Amino acid sequence: MGDESSAIGNGDTDDATAARARQERRRWPRVQDTEDAAKLRAPPALKPLSFTTQDLPSESQFGGWKNYVSSLMDVQLPDDVSEDGGFVARHTAWNFRHMLLVQQRASAYRYQRTEARLRASPLDHWAITLRRSGRSWTEVGGKVAECKPGTIEIRSLGRPYRGRMLDSEFLTIYMPRSLFGDSVWLLDINNNRVLSSNLANVLAVYIGAIEARLNDFTEEELPRVIGATRDMIIACLSSPEGKGTDGIRAGSLAVMERARKFVSEKLLSTQITPEMLCKELGLSRTHLYKLFAPSGGVVRYIQKQRLLATHAALSDPRDRRHVSTIADAFGFNSSADFSRAFSREFGYSPTQARQLMTSALLPEKPKIAEAPSFDAWLKELGR
Repeated sequence: MGDESSAIGNGDTDDATAARARQERRRWPRVQDTEDAAKLRAPPALKPLSFTTQDLPSESQFGGWKNYVSSLMDVQLPDDVSEDGGFVARHTAWNFRHMLLVQQRASAYRYQRTEARLRASPLDHWAITLRRSGRSWTEVGGKVAECKPGTIEIRSLGRPYRGRMLDSEFLTIYMPRSLFGDSVWLLDINNNRVLSSNLANVLAVYIGAIEARLNDFTEEELPRVIGATRDMIIACLSSPEGKGTDGIRAGSLAVMERARKFVSEKLLSTQITPEMLCKELGLSRTHLYKLFAPSGGVVRYIQKQRLLATHAALSDPRDRRHVSTIADAFGFNSSADFSRAFSREFGYSPTQARQLMTSALLPEKPKIAEAPSFDAWLKELGR
């Protein structure tokens, strides 16, 4: 009997405990994790910009592709291939504001970014490419890099390059040079380098993870994705494989990057002197001249940057300033001296540069709203 009473007593206790638990649940209703709820409420931030040659007649497909990537590079078909046979290409870009991610699938073609293309489209971004299939061979400064499936290649859009690729599928991330700050020298010493280390494999997995979430990222998450991607690239290049150079050259590149940034920021100043650079960089004149010797000297480097800036302004259809006004803005006090220097540098006059830009423009049509374009996204990246 005692055992039976004890069992009954325990049952009453359990019932009371369960009742209190139900009361607590009613008092503190279960809520969904706030971060998950916020993600459910926030709309996706990214909208793809897609291009495919499949919408074009076969004989016009390669011409359409050539026009689509014209601000980035010049392209040609392999010698034994005719445009009449068609050209398959699919290009989807996603704009993170300070980073572009491009998914590309294309038939075989040759490509080059020449000095002339650099002047007409002065992009100074870095391209980090994860190849999924096919192979490419790219030459920069006389050295050829072969990229195979599963590897990552790093290339600057600020230097000429040329190459060819087989039928391929790959992902490319474009990031502005300025995003890497004082660490950009790590990319400079690895320009046109193919990485396949353990850290490169981790970076490849990370890039694939970004691709898998392209339709889910919210506006709030974009800056964090960009920052994490930049840090992953820097970490990958900080490995022994990435530091494929001696310490002296790496130090010189780091100082040169500081000099480049200083000159870029002061281009609108009427005077940039070697003395100013010595003071800014903490270098002696001897060390400064040695640093700039590969660029033709300090004065030559500064003048070339000014001329490149004026060329970009003259090639910009939105910049309607007079030629002399643009020259004066970049420190050329004499129109005659500017015209001579410009012609020596580019092989044509400032007026001809503007005429080339004008002749390349299509007749203006009324616009309700300007549609986004890959060309515009590249130019606005990092601004």
